[in-house]
Amino acid sequence: GGCWHQCCPGRNNACWATGARQARCYCDSYCERMGDCCEDYHAACRRAAAVGCAVGPWGPWSGCSSLCGAGSEARSRQVTVPPRHGGEPCPDLKQRRGCLGEHPTCGRAK
Repeated sequence: GGCWHQCCPGRNNACWATGARQARCYCDSYCERMGDCCEDYHAACRRAAAVGCAVGPWGPWSGCSSLCGAGSEARSRQVTVPPRHGGEPCPDLKQRRGCLGEHPTCGRAK
């Protein structure tokens, strides 16, 4: 067994081999994150230099989802260089935080 016959980018549950003690091990680049790579993964699959994910700057926060009271704001960023050859996976691309809508009309009785 081992990865000499196949190496897969990203997460691919079909990209496995039989490793030591007949246990299943993986040959996809996600195995490094999960810690279940085959023993020969690095030698067989990382021939090319690994390229880690790179992301751009965070965009601006959105407006609060609620004009009055509790709501949420969100922001995002884009992948500028996708990971290749088992490089570091991408970090979170979206963030969300709570906010309190305080529109001028919130305190007025109708």
